[in-house]
Formats: sequence, C-alpha cells, structure tokens
Amino acid sequence: MFIFENPSYLYLALIIPVIVLIYFVSRKRMTRRLNKHITSDMLNNLAPERSGVRNITKFTLTITAVLLLVIMLARPQMAMKTSSKETKKGIEVMIAVDISNSMLAEDVAPSRLSKSKLLVENLIDKLNNDKIGLVVFAGDAFVQMPITSDYISAKMFIDGISPELIQLQGTNIADAIELSANSFTQEKGIGRAIIIVTDGEDHEDKTLEAAKMAKEKGISLFVLGIGTPEGAPIPLQGNEYIRDENGEVVISVMNEQMCKQVAQAGGGTYIHVDNTNDAQETLINELDKFQKGEVVSTFYSDKSEQFQAFGILAIIVLIIEICILERKSKVFKSLKIFRSRQKKALSIILLLLSVCTLNTYAQSERNNIRIGNVAYARQNFSEAETEYRKALAINKDNPQALYNLGCALMMQQKDSAAISYFQNAGKIETSKKRKAMSYHNIGAICQKHQLYAEAIEAYKQALRNNPADNETRYNLALCKRMRNNQQNKQNDSNNKDNSEEESKQKDKEQQKQGETNNEEQMSKDNAEQLLNAAIQEEKETQERIKQKMQAPNSRRLRKNW
Repeated sequence: MFIFENPSYLYLALIIPVIVLIYFVSRKRMTRRLNKHITSDMLNNLAPERSGVRNITKFTLTITAVLLLVIMLARPQMAMKTSSKETKKGIEVMIAVDISNSMLAEDVAPSRLSKSKLLVENLIDKLNNDKIGLVVFAGDAFVQMPITSDYISAKMFIDGISPELIQLQGTNIADAIELSANSFTQEKGIGRAIIIVTDGEDHEDKTLEAAKMAKEKGISLFVLGIGTPEGAPIPLQGNEYIRDENGEVVISVMNEQMCKQVAQAGGGTYIHVDNTNDAQETLINELDKFQKGEVVSTFYSDKSEQFQAFGILAIIVLIIEICILERKSKVFKSLKIFRSRQKKALSIILLLLSVCTLNTYAQSERNNIRIGNVAYARQNFSEAETEYRKALAINKDNPQALYNLGCALMMQQKDSAAISYFQNAGKIETSKKRKAMSYHNIGAICQKHQLYAEAIEAYKQALRNNPADNETRYNLALCKRMRNNQQNKQNDSNNKDNSEEESKQKDKEQQKQGETNNEEQMSKDNAEQLLNAAIQEEKETQERIKQKMQAPNSRRLRKNW
C-alpha cells in the first residue's frame, strides 16, 4: 500500500499548472511582439541556431524536477503485506479505554485521556507477536478496532479516540467488559486479557457481575485506574468547566476502591496510573506471565521510505536539463528530436504529471474504501469498519467514508456511534441524494429505539434533500402515528392515575361524613381541626397528581461526565 507520511506538502503541486500557464502566455505575447517588427523568415536568417522547442523542453524538465521534489517532501512510503497468514506465539489483549468527559480532567498531566492514549501506545510498542483490539466506552461501548496484529492501524485508531465518539455519557464499565470478552477469536490454548483504562466513575450497575463472567471464561481482567483521590474539574472549551444540575462545578474523583473490586472479581490486577511509567512496566510484566499460544496473523510490515527514488529522479532530470542547450546542436540535428509534435507531446506529459501527483494522494483512501466495500458485501462488518477508519485517518472529511462507516457500525448494533458518523456525512456531503440517505438512516435508528420525535425530524431532513423517496415518506407517516399512540397511552395512564386518586379521595370524604353524622355533638375546635386536615390531604393529593403529570416519558438521562 502506497501512502504519504506528510501529505500536506502535495498541495505545493497546485502551483505548477499556474506556472505552466504563465509561461505559455508570456511566450505567446513575446512571439506576437516579434511578429510586429520582423517576419519569421528574417528571424531564421538572423538567428539560424535559435530553437524555441529546446527552450520549452528545458522548462518542462525543470517543472518535472520540481514536481519530483514536492513528492519527495511528502515522504512517500510503501507498507507491504508481508504474509496473508503467519503463525506465531503470542496472546490476545483487548484494551477498553474510558472516553467519558471525566477523562478530560487534568489531575494527571496532560489529561487522563491523553495519558491513557500514551500508555496504550507505549504498551503496543512492547508487544511482540500478540493480537490486540480496542474498545472505547462511556455510557455505551463499541469496538473501535477488531482484534488484529496490525500495530500500525492500532496506533492510528488510538490517536483518533475522543469523548465525541459516544454521545451518551457516563462510565458503563460492565458493557465494556462484556463487549471485550466477546471480541476475542475462537482459537484455543491462548492467554487472553482485558485491560480497562478508566477513572472508575462507574454510573452503572452489574460491573462486578460482568467481571466475574469474564473470569469464568478464562479471561484475566486488569484495571488501570487513572486519576487522583483529590480529583479535578472537567474542562470545556472557553475556560469553562462541567457543572451539575445545581450549577456547581463537578469535581471528578477517581474511585480507586471500585477499580480494585473489579480487578479482584475478574481475577486480575489493579494498577494505579500516575505521571510515571511504573504502571506500564508493571502491566508488561504481568502480561509476560500469560500462556502464549499459536496465533494466525495478517498484518502490514513497517513502512519503508521511498523518497530517495524520487530524489534521484529529480537529480537526473536536472542534469538532463543542464545538458540541453537552448540553441540547435549539429550533433542532434540529424536526429530531429525537437519537432512540433514532440513539443505538443511534452506539454501534455507535463500537465498529466501535475494531475497525477494530486491523484496519488487520493488513491490510498479510495483503495481503503474499496476494500471496505468488498468486506461489507461479504457481511464482514468489523473488517469493513477498519478499512473505512483507515480512509478517514487519511482524509477525515471524506463523505463516502463517513457514510459507509456509519452503515458498518449500524450493522454491528453500534447505533450511537453510527448516528454521529451519519450526521457528519450529512453536513459534508454535497450530493443531496446521498445526504438524504444519511438522514434516513438516522431516522431508522431513532425509530428502532422508539425515539419518534428525533426520527420524525431526521426523516424530514431526508425528504428536504430527496422529496421523491417514498420509503422515507412512509416511515415519516408511521413514526407520526406511533408517536400519537405513545402520547395517547401516556394520557390514558395519567387519567387512570387521576381517577384512582379521585376515587380514594371520595371514599375518604364519605367515611369522614359518616363519622361526622354519627357524632351528634362536636365542639367548634374539633370541627376546625378536621377541616384543616381535609384541606391538607387534598393539597397532598393534588401534588401527587401534578408530579405524575410531569413525569418524563423517556428513559432517565445519565450524567454527562
């Protein structure tokens, strides 16, 4: 696979067509001025050795050398696939990284998330013949990279993780453990480990149960607790911090006790992460104790530099340009190299070289998308996801890669992440039809989760871009009907509660009325006390009814850190 380490330098090639245009316009003007004062026959008689074609040839060679130097600056590299299958001794490791907003706290420099990413990258450098996978989690969890031996891709995916990947915030460690445990291969006799990197602010239940289930499957669980007991505020943009519902600044504190309990339940080890490298060394020593089995790997070797070849070609072209004289040579006159046809051919070659340079940059990402499409057609959605993410690593604003990745995630039930990529594709995509497809898929996901209001809005966006889509129109009408049914059921439930409260109230009033009738004599003070009690009870009943009417219809919102 051919890639560029510094692809931004390729934009320098855009100036070459401009220089070519300026050159030919200048030559045309100069020729026009000469023709006003002298004929072509007179010019040939006065300067018989003059050669305009040689001048163009020298200019073409110079531009070609510049083009080769631009490519050299971009550092072309070749990542060769050394073997489709290779058997080695190693273990399988799934790394689950907490990307909730609390990981942005800066009690560990530069931040908890940045320190976690650096720790994982250093760990990958120490692995040898092992397979590695990456899971990210917050309120939800999804596989960022399926288990593989491609360490280059692993580092690329680690660089791209951020809290924006998951919209639902929180720290759902249980889902991360379950997803990681189900992501290993089916090969036998291999040591398996799950590494959880988190600050331990678990807002969900069933974490210890998930850890015990992983242990029963023969998987060891390591918990890397990152943060300090004192904690730190969670920064936002603009020197602001996350606040709770009361307006107070949230101080995120690492829950070390919970991390230790999870590690103990999973039969593994708890390791505290601070500003030193002790945690990394401890973890590597623990992993070395695992049983190493035979793993079959398909991977890319280290990238080899190719800029030397382009540098040598540039030097050769410049030497040729120097050797060509601007006047005609008696030695080459008989060869008739420089004719008008050759002049046109050289100009065309120059333009083609300029265009090809720009296309080379895009070939790599297009190749990844094609490979991903083949995997998607074979229903190998995890492999398709990997290829689409490689394309986005080269060009994060590629709408086709964004849309395809959203589809691959949707097929793997990673709905929260899929919506995020569909939204990005809808914002960037210029084709209205493909933009409508992105919003249609968002609506389908929301409809599946009975979020009818969000689904209706997404379907409306799709119809604005593609009014002729009958399927979207049908889904829109269906969601409206389902939303009305949902509201009617909620109203019926509220009315039923109101009726029950009113019935109870009437029974109490009748009971009190009977007691009043039975009492033939009642003092004025006793009557006032009963009246006040009845009024107070009525207020309490109305308050309960009001609370039921104001109860949210959707599920409880989780904390946003």
